[in-house]
Amino acid sequence: MTSLPTPGTGYLVRPPDGPGPGILLLASPWGLSPGVKDKADELADAGFTVLAPDMNDGVVATNAEHAHALLLEADMNVSASLAQSSLRLLQVACPDPQAPVGVLGYAAGASWALWLSVRYADQCAAVATFCGTQSISFDDAKASYLLHFAEHDTDVTDEDSALMGLNLQLARREFRVERHDGVASGFAEFGHPNFDAAAEAIAWRQTLEFFASNLLR
Repeated sequence: MTSLPTPGTGYLVRPPDGPGPGILLLASPWGLSPGVKDKADELADAGFTVLAPDMNDGVVATNAEHAHALLLEADMNVSASLAQSSLRLLQVACPDPQAPVGVLGYAAGASWALWLSVRYADQCAAVATFCGTQSISFDDAKASYLLHFAEHDTDVTDEDSALMGLNLQLARREFRVERHDGVASGFAEFGHPNFDAAAEAIAWRQTLEFFASNLLR
């Protein structure tokens, strides 16, 4: 019998000067690694309150095969409940508990971020994703989107990203696609075998600018 991870598991960090607009950080199946926490810290330094829930219940993958196994073993109902409850917990930790927040997701975490933006549209103002898609309608969404893709992605096909782009267009959502040349999926995750520091630095600058323009007003 599956159950939700222990309440409160995750990583919450606020800006040095006090709570700022919220960003929910949903990691890839590699888990809540030191690299993920470093990204949360950087977002906090930029003025955001960040919550990175532990979607793996304490497990951090040691290699790509382990991460893939963790993804296959995950209970989708448990993950959905944790993503939703974390979204609400983040809002409570922000200066305005009713204000919509940003969502940042990597790989499977990106898919959850996109799902949240439709299922809980009033709570999501800006969504940035790395190497993830959703084949869902975005008609109910209210967010703006920044979508990062790798040129050599073994998980997201060109058809996958094109279909999502079409669905976003049909929903009249504001979105921007950044396709990073010469890199593979995982390029933006420190510790991943495909990590590319130069490409990640560019993508991260774009992501910070995106969240600043949508949340720091």
